[in-house]
Amino acid sequence: MKTSLIQKYNVPGPRYTSYPTVPYWNEANFTEEKWVQSLQKSFAESNSENGISLYIHLPFCESMCTFCGCNKRITKNHSVEETYIKAVLKEWSLYCKVLPEKPIIKEIHLGGGTPTFFSSDNLENLINGIFSLAKKADNHEFSFEGHPNNTTYEQLQKLYNLGFRRVSFGVQDYAEKVQKAIHRIQPFHNVAKVTFWAKEIGYTSIGHDLIFGLPFQTLKDVIDTVEKTNSLKPDRLAFYSYAHVPWIKGNGQRGFNDEDLPKDAEKRELYETGKLMLSQNGYHEIGMDHFALQSDSLHKASENKKLHRNFMGYSASKTQVMIGLGVSSISDSWYSFAQNTKTLEEYYQLLEEDKLPVVKGHILNEEDLIIRKHILNLTCEFETTWTSESLYFDEISSVLEDLREIENDNLIVIEGNKITITEAGKPFVRNICMAFDLRLKRKSPETSLFSMTV
Repeated sequence: MKTSLIQKYNVPGPRYTSYPTVPYWNEANFTEEKWVQSLQKSFAESNSENGISLYIHLPFCESMCTFCGCNKRITKNHSVEETYIKAVLKEWSLYCKVLPEKPIIKEIHLGGGTPTFFSSDNLENLINGIFSLAKKADNHEFSFEGHPNNTTYEQLQKLYNLGFRRVSFGVQDYAEKVQKAIHRIQPFHNVAKVTFWAKEIGYTSIGHDLIFGLPFQTLKDVIDTVEKTNSLKPDRLAFYSYAHVPWIKGNGQRGFNDEDLPKDAEKRELYETGKLMLSQNGYHEIGMDHFALQSDSLHKASENKKLHRNFMGYSASKTQVMIGLGVSSISDSWYSFAQNTKTLEEYYQLLEEDKLPVVKGHILNEEDLIIRKHILNLTCEFETTWTSESLYFDEISSVLEDLREIENDNLIVIEGNKITITEAGKPFVRNICMAFDLRLKRKSPETSLFSMTV
C-alpha cells in the first residue's frame, strides 16, 4: 500500500458502532420518556419475530491495562460482585415493567471490564435472574469476553450449561515488552489453555482479539503473534488498530510515550502483514477489523448479507432492540439511543430510587435513519445503494463529490446508484463512512474526539 495513501487518509474518525456517533447526539431533544416510548414501539414491532439483544456491562478488573478505553473499576475486592448483579437485575426488572410483553432474548453479550472477574456462581445468578423475566429464543446466540489469566474451566462450563456458545479472549500481542508496556502480562500458555478448554466443552465459536499499533510493537512481534494464533485456530478474530485516546481516558492510556507507538506506514505494515497471514490460514475478512473461518456463523452471515453491527460489534443475527444493562451501557431501539451513567455510585443511587439509570441519548430523525442504513451497509457489506426511496437523501450528490478522490485512488467504485468498496479500500472503511456522516461534516470537532482511522 502506498505510503501517500496512508498519510492522506490517516485522520481522526469514528469507529461507527452507531450513527450518529455519541459526540453528535442531540441530548437537548432527548428525554427518558421519549426513550421509553421509542423502545416500546420498536419492541412491539420486533420482539415476537426476532427477539431482542442484551448487552451487560461488567466493569470490574483486578488490574489496569493501559491500552484499554473501556469503562472499568479497578479492584481486587470481589465482595462487589453480588451488589452489582443485584443492581443489574433491578435495572432489568424496571425495563420489563415498561415492555408490553415478556421479552424473547436472542442475543446476550457479557462485556467489560472483565466478565470473568465474577465467580461462576454469580454469573449463573445473573443469567438465571435475567430469564426469570424473559424467554430464551430458539436460535439464541450468547457470548462473553474472557480474560485468559482468570477464566476458569468452571466458568466456561457453567456458562455453556446456561446456553453460551461463543467466547472471545483478549490476546492483544504476545511480545513480553509490549505486554509490559500495556500492563497486560499474559503468557501464550494461558491463552492456549482456555482456548482448548472451550473447545473441549463444546463452544462453537471461539474468538481472539488482537491489536496492532501497540507501543514498542514491531513487525516481528505481529508475525509471532499471528503464528501463535494460527496454531490455536480460533473460529474468528478481531484485528484492531490500537485507539490512542488519552484525552478521553486520562492517565489510563499514558503508561508509555507517544513516540513509542508505531505510526503511519510502519503501523499499516503491521496490519497488512497480519491480514495476509490470516488470509493464508483460512481467515476471511468479513467486516471492519474482523476475520472468520468459513465454518463460523459470522462468515456465513457475511456471505448471506445478514451481518449486523451495533455497540456489541459485529453479530451474525440482527435484532431491532438492544438493551444495555449496567454502568455506562448503551441501548439501541433503532429509533433512538440511550446511555447509562458512567459512575457506579450514581448507577446504584438511581436504581435505589426506582429510576432507569439513563442519563443521555439521542432520538434519530428521518435523515439519521437513512444515513445509519448506508453506514451499516458499508461496514457490513462493503457496499451501499440508493436506488430505493428509503435510502435516498438530498445531499447524496455532495457525498459523491466528497468521494471522488477516494474513487480516484481506487478505494471504491461508483456505478450508477451504487458504491462498492474495493479490496484496497477495505482498510479505509471509516474514511468512506465519514463522507456519509452529515452531522460530522456540518460541525467538525474543535477538540480531539476520535482515534486515527489508519
